[in-house]
Amino acid sequence: MSQPQPKRTIAEGRYLRLVDDDGWEYVQRRHCRAVVALVAATGDGRLVLIEQYRPSVKNRVIELPAGLVGDGADRDESLLGAARRELLEETGYEAGELLQVAAGPSSTGLTDEIVTFILARQLVKRHAGGGVEDERITVHEVPLGEVDGWLAERERAGRCVDPRVYIGLYFLRREGGLNA
Repeated sequence: MSQPQPKRTIAEGRYLRLVDDDGWEYVQRRHCRAVVALVAATGDGRLVLIEQYRPSVKNRVIELPAGLVGDGADRDESLLGAARRELLEETGYEAGELLQVAAGPSSTGLTDEIVTFILARQLVKRHAGGGVEDERITVHEVPLGEVDGWLAERERAGRCVDPRVYIGLYFLRREGGLNA
C-alpha cells in the first residue's frame, strides 16, 4: 500500500487555488473561510432572489442571495455577520432574524467549499440593493405561491436557475419562513 502524498498546489489565481490532495484534484477559495446562502422571505410572502451575469456559464443566473465569509477587511467575520452584510449589499434588505438551517458541500467533486444556508426573516427594506462594485445584481421579489411557475418561466426564457434556489424553498417551507 502506498503512502498518502501531501497536499500540493497545482495552480493559483487571484481568487482560486487548484490543489492535488493525494491524487484528488479540487478547487479552494483563497480569501474566505466559508460561504453563506440566504433564504429570505418578506412578511407578506415573497421570496427574495437575485439575478446576475455569471461568466462561467455565459448567462444570467437566478440565485439565492449569497456571499463569502471573511473576504473583506474583517477576516474573523462570523457566518451570521457575513449573511447580514451580504443580504443588505445584494438585496437592500436587513433581517431582524437569521436562523442557520443547514450546511453542506456545494460540489464534492470540484471543491472543498461548504455552503451554510441561513433563513432570513423580519426583513426591512433599507435600499434598492444591487451589490457592490460591478456586480450589477437585479433583485426579484416573487410571491411564494407563484415561485415555481416564475422559475420555470425564467428557464424557458433562457436563464439559468441555481439549484440552491430549490433547496432554499425546501428550508423555507420546512421552517415556516413566512413569519414576519
